[in-house]
Amino acid sequence: MKKILVAYFSASGETAKLAKTIAGDVGGDLFEIVPTVPYTAADLDWMDKGSRSTVEMNDDNSRPAIAGKVADMAQYDTVFVGFPIWWYQAPRIIETFLESYDFAGKTMIPFATSGSSGMGKTDSILKAVCSAATWLPGKRMQSGESAAAVEKWVSTLKI
Repeated sequence: MKKILVAYFSASGETAKLAKTIAGDVGGDLFEIVPTVPYTAADLDWMDKGSRSTVEMNDDNSRPAIAGKVADMAQYDTVFVGFPIWWYQAPRIIETFLESYDFAGKTMIPFATSGSSGMGKTDSILKAVCSAATWLPGKRMQSGESAAAVEKWVSTLKI
């Protein structure tokens, strides 16, 4: 039987809700990607060109530190990676996460929350950062996606 991890970063709690629904649907373990320095409301102000999130997203080399590690990544065959969409892509902390482990031979499934923005270049960025894994196409969902819609999507995946 395949072992599944649902890893997620959630700045406002919306992605966390979706991650918990997915973990329940697939019988997966949950891991929250928590920044060492938590984001404040001011950090997340995308209208402020000097806010932490804006500065990070404008720097391709930014890698915010993560507090904590997955105890035994080797045990997982499939990893769902969840995040909010920031500037039409995954937040830089997701790149930190992907660069922190060996995902060779694993199936990776990105999912994102967004009120209106699409996935943009997320799939190509994540594949470039973590090319040893097999990536399934990403899925953007509304923040308040119904459990039924999530279950329907998960049931279509070849995992």
